[in-house]
Amino acid sequence: MLRRQNRLRREFVYKKSIEQRDQQIAERKQKLRETLAAGGSSQLPDAMKRQALRLHRHLDWDGAGGEDADPDLEQSSQDDEYRWAGVEDPKLVLTTSRDPSSKLKQFAKELRFLFPNCQRVNRGNYQTADLVKACKANAVTDLLLVSETRGVPDGLIVSHLPFGPTAFFSLHNVLMRHDMPGVGHQPQELPQLVMHGFGSNLAQRLASILKHLFPVPKPDSRRVCSFTIVQHDYVSFRQYSYKTVSGQPELTEHGPRMELQLYRIVQGPLDEVDTAETEFVARPYMNTAKKRRLMAAAEEAAA
Repeated sequence: MLRRQNRLRREFVYKKSIEQRDQQIAERKQKLRETLAAGGSSQLPDAMKRQALRLHRHLDWDGAGGEDADPDLEQSSQDDEYRWAGVEDPKLVLTTSRDPSSKLKQFAKELRFLFPNCQRVNRGNYQTADLVKACKANAVTDLLLVSETRGVPDGLIVSHLPFGPTAFFSLHNVLMRHDMPGVGHQPQELPQLVMHGFGSNLAQRLASILKHLFPVPKPDSRRVCSFTIVQHDYVSFRQYSYKTVSGQPELTEHGPRMELQLYRIVQGPLDEVDTAETEFVARPYMNTAKKRRLMAAAEEAAA
């Protein structure tokens, strides 16, 4: 069993490296096409000038047929990560950090009802590697781990199994259901998802990680979970249900409320974060950190 898992992991990592190499070559060719269309080679970086002739020989053979005709048809290792999405419902396991406070236990309980097909387990003294191993053995698709600081929930880890990715979030302005007056009963329908403001490639990657935590809902579902990109690249989460009153939709918020801030994505499961490749890491202490909008599209960030 371990040999098979190691072999599959090596194949997955090798495919990612080949994909990254091909993507770099495609970007160089696209840059060369744009330079030739502009009628000069002065725009080429010095490192590309030495490769320009070799790349130019292959440009005539790079057509727009086959899979190149539609970028949505291109296969990548990210497709392999969620290849069963929509075919099989996700199976989630939720746990906490060690020695959780009563507030963190309550927050984990609310998250357990937020995600359909989610099971909450007590952490106890289990190591991270033991949790991941048990999840893999039981065909769990995602492992969620919430943490706290002085009784305030402030961390969430989402690890997709068996090969990753693993996303790390900091939580802000957490308001739980029992602190919200008049929230009503927690709806049990499969929720419709609303993703707003996810413009950049990083934001699309984040949206892919979040949306695959939920099964495919029925078209007439009246439960809605919204993820909205707000200022400073925070993701605002809200949960609603709606009904029609006198021909007008009426929203009822059910909670919990929270803002998520992504600070790291690792291309591997939770037990391999120290050795797996880092796909993204936030750099909040750079001089340009206040100006950058990583989640917005290029035209929005430039505005």
